[in-house]
Amino acid sequence: MTPLFIAGLVGSVLVTAFLSGIFGMAGGLILMGILAAVLPVGAAMILHGVTQMASNGWRCWVWREHIQLDVLRGYLISALSCVALFTAVHFTPDKAIVFIFLGLLPFIPYVLPPKLMPDVSKPLGPYVCGFLVTALQLTAGVSGAMLDVFYVRSPLTRHQVVATKAFTQTIGHFLKLIYFGTLVDMGGDVFLPWWIYAVCIVTAMTGTTLAKGVLHRMDDKQFRRWSQWVLNGIGLVYLAKAATMLVR
Repeated sequence: MTPLFIAGLVGSVLVTAFLSGIFGMAGGLILMGILAAVLPVGAAMILHGVTQMASNGWRCWVWREHIQLDVLRGYLISALSCVALFTAVHFTPDKAIVFIFLGLLPFIPYVLPPKLMPDVSKPLGPYVCGFLVTALQLTAGVSGAMLDVFYVRSPLTRHQVVATKAFTQTIGHFLKLIYFGTLVDMGGDVFLPWWIYAVCIVTAMTGTTLAKGVLHRMDDKQFRRWSQWVLNGIGLVYLAKAATMLVR
């Protein structure tokens, strides 16, 4: 790995952790696209999982008093069931599939009828959320846009949304690490030198910390509006990337 590659990687982790610290998403979506473009899928999934566990885990700590613990039991049960199903069928995505799902994720809220929009605060919400979000973690490497669908109609504040999503995303990325690191064979070595992970972890925590003041200065309306605009732009870029890969 060249110094330029390392510098680009660190810069990408810092900026995307900062974005995630503000919106509770978007950053992971961008980072997954960058890693999938420059690394094999397996290595990209592992590095992304480690980095996002650090980013989301630190965000859990920063906003720990806002975490809504009542959604976690159902989420975890369904998430584990999803990993078991994917392991049984031995699913391994290629790069084109990763970019297709990355591109489609932000537009999920537009295609669901209002009556079918899920809510994580409802009785079955955490169970449905856990399965679908984990399925996307193992398919596209990220699931923030789908996770956001479960919160968009909930009565939670922006601080509660960011904190609770961070907790569930930490679980999801941990399960992704287990899946791609031990349960399926992605071909070749999926692990990078240990110091790469250490640098990315520190950088992710730094970006998350820097974002705290920005989130405080936003109101809930600005938070939801800017989140959707950022995600839509990212989705269009990734769909274009997937199209170019498929026509080659």
